[in-house]
Amino acid sequence: MEGITDLHEMIAAVIRSALVDEALASGLRRRLDEMGERLSRLELRGEKKRQLVFKAMSEVGLKKLEQPDFTASLRAGTPTLLITAKSEIPTEYWVPQQPRLARLALVRALKQGVEIPGALLSNSQPGLSVRTK
Repeated sequence: MEGITDLHEMIAAVIRSALVDEALASGLRRRLDEMGERLSRLELRGEKKRQLVFKAMSEVGLKKLEQPDFTASLRAGTPTLLITAKSEIPTEYWVPQQPRLARLALVRALKQGVEIPGALLSNSQPGLSVRTK
């Protein structure tokens, strides 16, 4: 900010700097999204390859494959829970949960003018809008 003496120029310089930071953040966010998609594809590809190996080893009856860098072996799986009749499960297996406040419904009702004891809308705070188009 050296050399800038006018307040308007100083504010404009800060806004330009903020716009650059926001553009960099936007580009990085897009890149992170792309990399996240790539990560998902790689994980799916790895899982499909493991399924292929499992099927091949099962079909030929190969229980264990030892290599210098890994050992692959077929093992029995663990049983998973299947719910056949939820209503018949005893209460000791249910976890009570605390009620949750429906904040969006509260805001919607308050904006429509409904008076709700214990809740009200705050005064809105002024903000800064910067348009670049």
